[in-house]
Amino acid sequence: MNKVDSPIQSLGNVVVISAPSGAGKTSICDAIARSDGAVYSVSYTTRSPRQGEKNGKEYFFVDESNFKKMIKSDKFAEWAKVHGNYYGTPRELLDKTLKSGKNIFLEIDVRGGMNIKKQYPQACMIFIMAPDLKTLEKRLVVRNKDRKETINIRLNNAKKELTYLHKYEYLVVNRKLKDSVVAIKTIVKSLEYKIKKDQRYFD
Repeated sequence: MNKVDSPIQSLGNVVVISAPSGAGKTSICDAIARSDGAVYSVSYTTRSPRQGEKNGKEYFFVDESNFKKMIKSDKFAEWAKVHGNYYGTPRELLDKTLKSGKNIFLEIDVRGGMNIKKQYPQACMIFIMAPDLKTLEKRLVVRNKDRKETINIRLNNAKKELTYLHKYEYLVVNRKLKDSVVAIKTIVKSLEYKIKKDQRYFD
């Protein structure tokens, strides 16, 4: 059978969700992960687990030596060192999910998002932001996870991350969690009708 006569293969979508700390991306991704047909990529990291975090749920926690071995073995679709710790997206899960026809959501920073976009040009890029920086600061204070110095660092990083906004396709201003989840689900639903030009997974 010629390729031109072959049925179009139903592929999944890579959905990149980036946001400054405190914008609400984790809460949004947790809600989306419970949706039917969605897969939430779990990253590897060298940072220590926070209270309540479980290995394999929020992250796969590994030491720096093993992480670097995984880098050399090309196990990551993207990786970066952020705030002194390494983070990486497992390539195998990503490719396997796409071939199965399911969507995979990646909750990663802007640098990771740019690296994913280079390897998966059809990736849907969504940026989440609080209504303004004052609201972002308030959320960081209220969640009571960081010291004042750390909050200031995160706010400065947020300003830097906003310079990448023009490289994203969608902006969701997270005023209410429920509305933001609906907005992102609507964006993802529209991808079913997008013509995919990347031939990476076609036989």
